[in-house]
Amino acid sequence: MTEETQKKSPLKRFMPLIIFGLLVALLWYGLGLNPRLVPSPLIGKPAPEFELPLLNASGKLSHEDLKGDITLLNVFASWCFACRQEHQAITQLSRKGFRVIGFNYKDKAADATAWLRQFGNPYQVVAQDLDGRVGIDWGVYGAPETFVIDHNGIVRDKRIGPVDQEYISEKLMPLVQQIRSEQS
Repeated sequence: MTEETQKKSPLKRFMPLIIFGLLVALLWYGLGLNPRLVPSPLIGKPAPEFELPLLNASGKLSHEDLKGDITLLNVFASWCFACRQEHQAITQLSRKGFRVIGFNYKDKAADATAWLRQFGNPYQVVAQDLDGRVGIDWGVYGAPETFVIDHNGIVRDKRIGPVDQEYISEKLMPLVQQIRSEQS
C-alpha cells in the first residue's frame, strides 16, 4: 500500500456506501407515492386530436365527437383486471345518464367484444386504439384510466386506476356540478 492510499479520507472511503444509501432512500420514498396523483398535462387543455375506428361499428370517433356534453372517456381492455373492478361503477354512471365513451386500449377486437358481452356494455360507442399510439397522445399509462371532458372538449380531470364510489362522490360529482354551473 502506498502512503497516499493509507491517507485516503474517510469520506472517500465510504462514498460508495453513502451513494447506495441515498439511492435506497430515494427508491423508498418513491414507493410511498400514490401513482394516481400523477398530474396530467392535459388538464385545462383541449382533448388531443385523434381519429379511431369504432369497435363493431362502421365509422370513426374523433376529438370533435367529445364536444357538446360532459363526457367520460374510459380507457379499458379485456386483459385489464382492474377494469373489471370499475365496470359496475362505469355502468351505474352510464345508467344515470352520463355520456360514457369507451377507449379500448391495445386489445384485439374479438377479445374486447367478448369482454363487453360478458360484463355488459355501458358505452355509447367504443373506439379502438389497437397499437396504443393515440393513447400516447392522451398520456395513457395503462388501463383503466378515465378522462372527464367538458362540453367544449376541454379535459378537466384524469383518473388513473379504477373509478370507484369514493372518486364519484368526492371528485367526479363536484366537478360535474362545477362544469354545469360554468355553462349557465
